[in-house]
Amino acid sequence: MVDAADIKGWIERGLADCTAEVEGDGQHFNAVIVSPVFAGKTMVEQHQLVYAALGDRMAGEIHALSMRTLTPEEAR
Repeated sequence: MVDAADIKGWIERGLADCTAEVEGDGQHFNAVIVSPVFAGKTMVEQHQLVYAALGDRMAGEIHALSMRTLTPEEAR
């Protein structure tokens, strides 16, 4: 079973200069993800970057992920 720490690690390893806070119950997860790579990108593009970092896990191991993506400036 996937836990929040797994998802946090996958996201942080997959996105440059990223910090992620992830909570969840084993099936449904909420994440706040901060990375400078989000600058100048639409919300859809930002979410696509996170999905790319998670790879095939979104199709199997992770049932549902709600996310809020921010640049470091937006997070301040």
